[in-house]
Amino acid sequence: MKMRIGKHPASNIQHPTSSEWAAGVWEFHEEPQQNRKFNLEERLLEFASTIIELSESLPNTRAGNHIAGQVLRSGTSPYPNHGEAEDAESRDDFIHKLKLCLKELRETRRWARLIKRKGWGKDDPTLPFILTESDELIRIFFSSIQTAKRNALAERRRSPDSSRDASGEAG
Repeated sequence: MKMRIGKHPASNIQHPTSSEWAAGVWEFHEEPQQNRKFNLEERLLEFASTIIELSESLPNTRAGNHIAGQVLRSGTSPYPNHGEAEDAESRDDFIHKLKLCLKELRETRRWARLIKRKGWGKDDPTLPFILTESDELIRIFFSSIQTAKRNALAERRRSPDSSRDASGEAG
């Protein structure tokens, strides 16, 4: 097992404030990535990598192997699912794929809490990072979903169905 001493390597990643999220930092832009204040893809990649490390450190027992497999599956899936969201075919598809990321992150947080409760990661610096980062990522995805839903509703209100009159009645 590989042991790390000191801070987790991703602990210095710049995280946006809630006001930055409200201002739309999570929107997709055409600007080069190095100009972005924040790179969610990089955070998800680091999170998935750390999940792999944690799953490899769990005990080689029936329960340890089961939980390792579960946390490995749920904790690595937000990274590729986020990529799928970036290529969504519609706003509804985008929201659906973000919800998949959120669901898997919530599951991962639960498995990490169980690992902590069992005392399996008490000397492992990856577990506190995973618990903290999963909470932050959950908040990011939840906020992003809410924003996308609000934007979709506003868009629907701006362009009403042509078969309905201004009151919403079928014509």
